[in-house]
Amino acid sequence: MQTNLFIKNKKLNTSILIKKNYIPTFVKKIAKKNEMVFCVIDSKIKNKFNFRKEKNIKIIIIHCGEKIKTIDGYKYLAEKLIENNINRKSVIVAIGGGTLGDLAGFVSSTVLRGLDFFLIPTTLLSQVDSSIGGKNGINTTYGKNLLGTFYQPKEVLIDISVLNSLSKKEIKSGYAEIIKHALINDYIFFCWLEKNINKLLNLNKSILEKAIYKSIMIKLFYVRKDEKESLLNSHSRAMLNFGHTIGHAIESNYNYKKFNHGEAISIGMITEAKISNYLGLLSSDELDRIVIHFKKCKLKIFDKIIKEKKLIKIISKDKKNFKDNINFSLINNIGSSIFYKKLDKDKVYKILQNI
Repeated sequence: MQTNLFIKNKKLNTSILIKKNYIPTFVKKIAKKNEMVFCVIDSKIKNKFNFRKEKNIKIIIIHCGEKIKTIDGYKYLAEKLIENNINRKSVIVAIGGGTLGDLAGFVSSTVLRGLDFFLIPTTLLSQVDSSIGGKNGINTTYGKNLLGTFYQPKEVLIDISVLNSLSKKEIKSGYAEIIKHALINDYIFFCWLEKNINKLLNLNKSILEKAIYKSIMIKLFYVRKDEKESLLNSHSRAMLNFGHTIGHAIESNYNYKKFNHGEAISIGMITEAKISNYLGLLSSDELDRIVIHFKKCKLKIFDKIIKEKKLIKIISKDKKNFKDNINFSLINNIGSSIFYKKLDKDKVYKILQNI
């Protein structure tokens, strides 16, 4: 399967290519068109690809994970590029998961005031979510992704052949983002996932390709309408944060050690679905259906931090908030979402105690 998706408007010019077993060819094509290519590669996959024969390709290995998404991680990669004589005719190619893409995108947008970069996501989570749309960033002691830019890659290569080496835990982490897309935007897609979940988690190629393609198209729907998350309605890119207000707070609370991203946002989605139900937006029948599906997939649905006061302190730093209100992307039906702006900290804490 090969699919080219082009988004073109005044602010955005990115292409997304879905193709199997294409990474070495893709990188070599980039090298032929550019003076110098800096390949920033996740250490977990450093031996899978051999680009060292190409004279104008330099390799930088990064030990990834949320720990690299810090000021120190940014400094390390930026100075490594400068040390290796990067210039404005150079390009950066990031090959790895979501944390590497976030870091490399942020560095690309700021080193020498901005360089072209290409993304090759190698996890299911990064293929269906973090590589699409141009968001990047690093974490601070106060929360996740609080430093970052909107900076579109020149091109994204989605190569599903690399997913065969992922663990079940990593596949389920990526699936959490797929199910999020269905819950906020597409009831029919949700029904299809219910029927095909076992095949998807077992990496059935045709099922996996369809799920990835559909997730990308849903994300692009919001990115096209609201690239920089400036709208405050049902077309806002903020809808893609369903499960993330709670999920990011959980990750931050445990210093990114207890749960991976997909596990944290799984807990976040169930919690925010329960908030939706408590507020009268989502029916109890639909909430039960969502919970049943998460349990069938063996996704995380609860952690004790949900009931603790310190969660509210972390949530209060969320990027979507205005004044003293905590804003949520919630669902009012399976396949339909709403931006909810009416909750103060005390109200949120009270709701969390009662769900």
